[in-house]
Amino acid sequence: MKLWPTFSFCLLVCTVRAVEVDDLLDRLDTALTVAAFQDNLRARLSGTIDLEAYHFQQPAPGLIDSNIDNLFNPRLTLFLDAQIGSQVYFFAQARVDRGFDPSDHGAQVRLDEYAVRVTPWDDGRFNLQVGKFATVVGNWVPRHLSWENPFINAPLIYENVTPMSDAFAPTSSYNFVHGFVYTPVIWNPVIWGPSYASGISVSGRLGQFDYAAELKNSSLSSRPESWSVTEVGFGNPDFSARIGFRPNQMWNFGFSASDGAYFRSEAQPTLPRGRDIDDYREFLLGQDASFAWHHLQLWAEFYEVRFQVPRVGDADTFAYYFEAKYKFTPQLFGAFRWNQQLFGTVSDGEGGNIRWGQNVGRVDIAAGYRFTSHTQLKLQYSFQKDTSGPGNDNHLIAAQFTVRF
Repeated sequence: MKLWPTFSFCLLVCTVRAVEVDDLLDRLDTALTVAAFQDNLRARLSGTIDLEAYHFQQPAPGLIDSNIDNLFNPRLTLFLDAQIGSQVYFFAQARVDRGFDPSDHGAQVRLDEYAVRVTPWDDGRFNLQVGKFATVVGNWVPRHLSWENPFINAPLIYENVTPMSDAFAPTSSYNFVHGFVYTPVIWNPVIWGPSYASGISVSGRLGQFDYAAELKNSSLSSRPESWSVTEVGFGNPDFSARIGFRPNQMWNFGFSASDGAYFRSEAQPTLPRGRDIDDYREFLLGQDASFAWHHLQLWAEFYEVRFQVPRVGDADTFAYYFEAKYKFTPQLFGAFRWNQQLFGTVSDGEGGNIRWGQNVGRVDIAAGYRFTSHTQLKLQYSFQKDTSGPGNDNHLIAAQFTVRF
């Protein structure tokens, strides 16, 4: 019984300290917001500090790049938002971390996003945006940052590495399905995270409908090194679009499509004679839905994808996920996500057919607690299984502490 007063006192002390830190961050937020020219120019600098810890089995799952089973992955993200009048908006995102995806590499500094958006009319019917920014496809990207994402990682479709590579073409069907590679390469997912490629987009809302279309320098499956226009120009652009329908405040439906060449320039010498990078494309069709009611939120996405592969033909895959988040209290929430990716068949080079990738299923379970409006802790467990292969299971345990300012 004597422990209860001690525990209560410790809880009170922690709460008081949290309130003090929260007050300090509120003052910092005010200091990082400026206005000038009679409020016609407004700018705000904000950011997040993410401290992530992972424990997993080798090979590392998804886009995690690490040869060790226990990984500490800190990240500082800075956001700059500026408004000029009511029609011009500028935003940028810079990061200091160990790589765009969790890795055991050294620290690096990057400018992940920068764009200017012009809105000629106040009703939002039309927006024009130019720069380097996240894709308009699907419904996960608008909530992919650490503070909004109920999980620590992305859905399977955005990070599951397939046997497809943007750096070389297979020498034969047999080479493709059996993975014979003699030089180090990077394998690609169907969509690489939020896909911060460079380009131009138009978007807007008309009644219950919203639309968005973009012309980017790289395909959805392209790696982060391909997103900068200085690295990959507009010689083989990607076109993506989404049309959304919101019948009421609870439901939101979307349909997406994308078409783009997925090879990088270094793959040109490996292509069949007389063929060009633009001859081999990634086609994507997507459907998404979301639902919100009181403390419950639901999301789902479905993607049908085709890669045109040299010397192989069409390689098809289908991926989807269902995700749910429930707020038990204003501070405590739980989340569940079921993911699956299925692969079609191609010629095995010996007169038969074979799957070009192993079917994968993954379940993600997470819990989060917001101590204050500036601090949040998330815990996650994931179990991934190759459902059509030799049974390579992978267990992942992760924790993420976020400070938002």
